[in-house]
Amino acid sequence: MKCIIIDDEPLAIEILSGYCEKLDFIDLVKTYTNPLDAISDIKEKKIDLIFCDIEMPQINGIDFMGTLDNRPFFIFTTAYSQYAVEGFELNAVDYLVKPIPYHRFIKSVSRVQDLISKKQKTIMEANVFSSTGDNSVDKKFIFVKAEYESIKIDLDQIEYVQGLKDYLKIHITNTNKTILTLMSFKEIMSKLPSNQFLRVHKSYLVNVNYIKTVQRNRIVINDMRIPIGESHKEAFFSILGL
Repeated sequence: MKCIIIDDEPLAIEILSGYCEKLDFIDLVKTYTNPLDAISDIKEKKIDLIFCDIEMPQINGIDFMGTLDNRPFFIFTTAYSQYAVEGFELNAVDYLVKPIPYHRFIKSVSRVQDLISKKQKTIMEANVFSSTGDNSVDKKFIFVKAEYESIKIDLDQIEYVQGLKDYLKIHITNTNKTILTLMSFKEIMSKLPSNQFLRVHKSYLVNVNYIKTVQRNRIVINDMRIPIGESHKEAFFSILGL
């Protein structure tokens, strides 16, 4: 896991650097006292995680996070707890209040490690499906069983899929039509292109092409508000680059 530290306080950098050196899975690439100096390295060195102070003279850490496209995971470090809500609204992984205990540091970086593993797994699955052709982007339709027949459904017409105990309800665009099928999410996800359909909740799978707006805890698809589950949130926002 490649990480950098951004903090205008040398002592804070020294403490975090010491923590990072204790863990084999963390590669501390560089430290910065000015966040603006880190921008090119973030892009070129494929940084996974940024420890970032909030109150800095050059630019506020939260504002700095908002300037980055396809940003890495962020853990904010600061002496001021009033910024926590704003940081989480930007989908920061964690918010550590100085002085930072080592056990809190461990908890935060372990969470990032889990999120990176989930993200890599999703990418690998997408590549496997694409190479085998079973779940590739070129696939245009699927067949699902409904009552006593198999129904052909164009993939581009599926807005989202809703789980109802042992059944799935497939919502079709531009109609009031839904298709009820006896399938599990695992079964239908094996048929759908994973770069187009994402699991966002234990009860919902969405077609990213129909997402109208994304908020912290929900997605809006044609006026339908779909919750984003806590266990899917970080991976979902990361995959979308938000």
